[in-house]
Amino acid sequence: MSLALPTGPPGDGTAGTDGGPWGIEVRGATRSFGALRAVDGLDLVARPGEVTALVGPNGSGKTTLLLMLATLLTPDAGQLRVGGLDPVSRPRDVRRIMGWMPDGFGTWDALTVREVLLTIAAAYRLPAASRPGLVDELTRTLHLDDLADRPARVLSRGQKQRLGMARALIHSPSVLLLDEPASGLDPRSRIELRDVLRALATQGTTVLVSSHILTELEEMSDRAVVVAGGKTVATEDLRTRGTQAQWWRITSLDADALRQALHRRDLEYTVVPGPEGQWSTRGAVEVQLADELSAANLLDALVRDAVPVFGFTPGQGRLEAAYLAATQERR
Repeated sequence: MSLALPTGPPGDGTAGTDGGPWGIEVRGATRSFGALRAVDGLDLVARPGEVTALVGPNGSGKTTLLLMLATLLTPDAGQLRVGGLDPVSRPRDVRRIMGWMPDGFGTWDALTVREVLLTIAAAYRLPAASRPGLVDELTRTLHLDDLADRPARVLSRGQKQRLGMARALIHSPSVLLLDEPASGLDPRSRIELRDVLRALATQGTTVLVSSHILTELEEMSDRAVVVAGGKTVATEDLRTRGTQAQWWRITSLDADALRQALHRRDLEYTVVPGPEGQWSTRGAVEVQLADELSAANLLDALVRDAVPVFGFTPGQGRLEAAYLAATQERR
């Protein structure tokens, strides 16, 4: 997908202190609802050309933060910048450069998919002559072309999610905010969503996405920000995946052969209990290896040793590990 990005922010385009004028910067953001403090001094930076994952347990403040960035809530304190612009004092300018896809959104059920997108394009005051072609491109990219002339009321949950993505992209935003975009999508549509977001980041878009599907977030994201209790509790650079030590799970039809092969290579391992909690003739272990090359070399060695391996997969992902470590008090 190739969408024309804006050439500059409206107005002066004042840059943030980190991430440049096209990123998102949040410093000390706070927002309360009565006695409940939903966001409590939260910090976050999302850079242009990257997909930043926003993860945390339910009630951690993720959606409240996104609503503030989307100009739909006003923070009680702190500083927010979207593309170098203040969403409180310049909400219209922020909306011009921002695409917003909430977790749940309404649509005009009597309108067709095409009519919905044409209406949104008109609301953004896009040139009338360009609207039909842009709608055709978006429906093809998001696999809505066969649904373009059907009323929105007949769409499934996943199809409505794709329509929501098309609505967010209609004006070629330089900043994209997504709250649970994969909810209701089938596996193929999730893969396609990942490809679209990666393509947009490659073009320079700042993408901030919140989701509970950690494995897919790790595959598509460059960085992750973990929040809990309204605060930022961890950040993770995911661009170094594959170059740092991690755990790998190895499953074999012959548990003893696998154990002996690991002993010969002086590799320590942790037994993964079977259904009855015991190490049986079949077995799985987890072993920590320096990087993906070490994993590939070990798998090659086990095959040459005739160890009947039928499973060799990463154990706990880095994003999952960071999330669990940061939220361990919820055990």
